Amino acid sequence: MKKIFLLSLMLLFAQNAFAGAIDKTISASGINKGAVAVSVKDTQTGKTVYEFNETKPSVPASTLKMVTLSASIDTLGKNYEFSTKLYKNTNNELYLKLGADPFLTSSSLNKLFDTARSKNIVEPKNLYIDDYIFDTVEWGEGWQWDDDLNPLMPKYSSYNIDKNLLNIVIAPTTQGAPANIYTTKFYPTTFMNLVTTGNSTNITLSRANNISPDMLTIEGTVKKQLLKEVPINNLKRYFVLRCEDALRSSKLEYFGNIVQKKTPESKIYLVDEVKHPLSEAVKEILKNSNNLVAETVFKLAGAKFVNNTGSFENSQKMLNAYFDKIGLKHTDIRIVDGSGVSKNNMLTADFMTEFLVKMSKSEDFKTSLPTSGEGTLANRMLYFKDNLRAKTGTHCSESAIAGYITARSGKTYAFDIMINDPKSKTQEKKSLEEYIIRDIYNKF
Repeated sequence: MKKIFLLSLMLLFAQNAFAGAIDKTISASGINKGAVAVSVKDTQTGKTVYEFNETKPSVPASTLKMVTLSASIDTLGKNYEFSTKLYKNTNNELYLKLGADPFLTSSSLNKLFDTARSKNIVEPKNLYIDDYIFDTVEWGEGWQWDDDLNPLMPKYSSYNIDKNLLNIVIAPTTQGAPANIYTTKFYPTTFMNLVTTGNSTNITLSRANNISPDMLTIEGTVKKQLLKEVPINNLKRYFVLRCEDALRSSKLEYFGNIVQKKTPESKIYLVDEVKHPLSEAVKEILKNSNNLVAETVFKLAGAKFVNNTGSFENSQKMLNAYFDKIGLKHTDIRIVDGSGVSKNNMLTADFMTEFLVKMSKSEDFKTSLPTSGEGTLANRMLYFKDNLRAKTGTHCSESAIAGYITARSGKTYAFDIMINDPKSKTQEKKSLEEYIIRDIYNKF
C-alpha cells in the first residue's frame, strides 16, 4: 500500500513538473494567457496530462479539416471516387452529370467530348447539365467579404473546374507604358488597367462586387510577366464557356443552348467519365490545407448521407451522426463549414484532443497527417523529425496546431494548441506553438 502511495505521489509530482514547464513557456511568450488554449492527452490511456483553457471555445482555423474530413471519409468510404459523366439518350441528347469534382479541368471536358466524337456522336440535339449534386450556396457561413479575391478561398459548387480560379496574365511592355493584361481562357471580365511597366513588380487587385462583379481594378508596376490567380465570381458561366470550348475542340456540331436538366434514369448509356480518387483529396486537405477540396468533400458526404442534394445542413446531420457513432460529445462546439475558414467555427482544445485520442487507433489517419518538413510544415518543426504528425491552421489573428507527438520517453501524446490573439504577430504565435511542443517532446 505504501509503495502504491509513493508511486502515485511521484506521478503527481512528475505531472506537476510537466505542467510547470508549459506554464513557464506560455508566460515567457508575452502572449495574453487568455488567448491561449492547450490540451495534451496520453493516446494509450486517454488521460489528460496537461490542460490550459481547455474548455474555452476558440477558433480552430484549418485544424478543423481533420474532424470534417474524418467524418466525410467514414460516410463516403475511402474508395470513393469523384466522377463527371457524359451520357447519351435514345433521342441523341447529351447529359453531363456533374460530381462537383474539385480536380476537374478544362482538358477533362475535352476528353469527354472527344470520346463522344469518336463514338460518332456528331450532331447532338441537346446538351444538358445535371448539377443537382449540390445546392446553390457557394460560400461558407461567416466567410469574410474581403477574402473575395483570395485564391485560397474560391467559391465551390457543382460546377467546380480549373480550381475555380481565373488565370490573369500581366505583361510588361515598354518602360513607363501601360502593361498588357489578359486572361488565359476567355471569361467576360473588364480590366481597369492602372499598371505601368517599371523597374519592379508590385501589383494589387480589387473588385467591387456590389457595383460591378465582372470588373477588376489592377494597379501598380510590373517588370516581368506575372500570372495572378483570381477566384471566379460566376462558376456556372465559366463552366458553360469551357463546355462550349470543348464542343468546338471536339468538332461536335452543336449550336444550341446548354441548359440545366436532371439525368433520366432509363434509356441512356454512358459515353465516358472522368474520375479522381478520394486519396488525392486527403493529401490536398491535410497536407496542403486546400479549402476548395475540403468544402467539396464535406458537402459530398452530406449529400451521400441523406441520398439527396448536398447542402451544409445535410453535412451537419452527417457530422453529428459521426460524432455519436464514435462516442464524441459535441454539445459545446460549433462547426459551420468544412475547411475552418469561417471565424464562426468554435471548438475546445479538450474536444480536439478527445477526437485525436479516438483517431489514434487508425494508422491511416495518423500517417495521412504531414510530418516535419511536409505540406504546411515544410519549413517548420524540423526539430522533431518523424516524431510529429500534425495539422496546422492560420486565419487572421488565429493560429493553431493539433496532432500527435512521440516524446523522447517513447509515449505518444495527442495535443491541441489554439492561439486567438490579434495583438501578437503570426510568427510569435507559431513560435509559442513550437516551444510548447518541445516541452511535450523533451519533458513528458
